[in-house]
Amino acid sequence: MLRRGLISGIAGAMLMARWRQSLVAAVGVMFSITMFVTLLGFMTGLNDLLDGLILNRSPHVRLYRDIRPSAEQPLSKDPQYRGSYALVESVKPNGNRMALYNGGAILQSLRQDPRVLGVAPKITAQVFYQTGAIELTGLINGVEPEAENRFFHFGDYVRSGKAEDLSRVPNSIILGKGVADKTMARVGDIIQVLTVAGDRVPLKVVGFFQSGLMDVDKVQSYTSIGTARKLLGKDNQYVTDLQVKLHDITVAPALAREYAKGFETDAEDIQTANSQFETGSSVRSIISYAVGITLLVVAGFGIYNILNMMIYEKMDSIAILKATGFSGRDVNRIFILIAVRIGVAGGAAGLLTGYLLSSVIDQIPFNTAALPTISTYPVNYNPKFYIIALSFALITTILAGWFPARKASKVDPVSIIRGK
Repeated sequence: MLRRGLISGIAGAMLMARWRQSLVAAVGVMFSITMFVTLLGFMTGLNDLLDGLILNRSPHVRLYRDIRPSAEQPLSKDPQYRGSYALVESVKPNGNRMALYNGGAILQSLRQDPRVLGVAPKITAQVFYQTGAIELTGLINGVEPEAENRFFHFGDYVRSGKAEDLSRVPNSIILGKGVADKTMARVGDIIQVLTVAGDRVPLKVVGFFQSGLMDVDKVQSYTSIGTARKLLGKDNQYVTDLQVKLHDITVAPALAREYAKGFETDAEDIQTANSQFETGSSVRSIISYAVGITLLVVAGFGIYNILNMMIYEKMDSIAILKATGFSGRDVNRIFILIAVRIGVAGGAAGLLTGYLLSSVIDQIPFNTAALPTISTYPVNYNPKFYIIALSFALITTILAGWFPARKASKVDPVSIIRGK
C-alpha cells in the first residue's frame, strides 16, 4: 500500500512539473468528448425525430387489397386453347373491389390477437375539392378519430380545431393545410366535395391537418369513417384498410405474412414500407460514431506526444528511480497513471461541457412548416453515449500512455548516469 501511494505521488509530481502540457492534453480530451457527446446526441436526436414522423403515422402491419392484373385471362378458359401456350399483352387489372372482404370479421379477429396492441380501420376515397369553377384532385381518409389519435398521434398534427370534432360534428372534414390554402377555406366554412361517382357532398371544415409532407398536405384530408361511407354510398362493413399496431414491432414482417395468408388479403409491414428510410438513419449514426472516435484518437496522439517528451526530459529522474530500487514495472505504472489522470480529468470535463452544449442546442428555436410538431432542435440525452465516450477516452489515453511507459521502463540507469 505504501509503495502504491509513493508511485501515485511521483506520478502527480511529474504531472504537475509539466502542468501546462498536461493541461493541453486534458483540454484535447475534453474537446473530443464534448464533440463526441454533442454530435452523437444531436444526430441520434434527429434520427429519433425522423423515425417518429414515420413510426407515429405508419401502422406496423397494413391489411388492404392491392390492384393487380387478373391471374386468369379469358383466353385460358377457352377449351380450344387448353394446353397451349398463350402470350397476352397489355394485361389489365380485374374487377375486384378495393374493400376488404369480411372486414368486420377480420377486425374482430385482430383485436382478439394478444400480439396486437390495437387496430384502426380506414377508408380511402378519391375525391375532387371544388373551389369556384375549379376541381382539385384529392384524397379523403375516413378514420375513427379516437383510434387514430391513440395509435397514430393524429391529434398532434391537427393544427387548428380538434381531431375529436370529426366524431362530434356530422358531415365534417379536417383539411390538409395545402388543400386549405388552395381553397382559401377557414374553420367553419362549408366545402363542396365531388366523389368519383359524380355525387356532390357539402362538408363542414372543423380543422386543418399538417403532416410535414407538403405534397401529402396538398391533397389529403380526413373525415370520420361514417362520413366516408356516406360519401361512397357503402354499408357499415365497408373498410379499405386495417392499420395494425403491435406490442413488438420486430415481428411485423412475420405477422404480415401470416395475416396475408390467413385472411387472404394483401399485407405490408413497416420495415418493408420504410426500408430506405431506416438505411439513411443507420448511415447517419455510423458517420456520427466515426467522427467522434476520430476525435478521440487524435486526442490520444496528443497525450502520446506529451508523455514522450516528458520521458526524454525526465531521463535523469527515471534513472534515479530505477537506481533506488524501483523496477521497470513501477516506472511503467507511473507513466500509465499520468495518462489515466489526464484522461479522467479531460473526460469528466468533456462530459459536463458536452451536456451543457447539448442543452444549449436543445433550446435553440427550430420552427419549420415541414415539421409542425417540433419547436427546438432535437437532442438525445441517452446515458449510453456518455458511458461510451468516457470508456473510449480512458482506453485511448491508456493506449497512448502505454507505449511511452514501456519505453521508460526499459531505461538503463547506468548508461544514463554514466553519460552525465
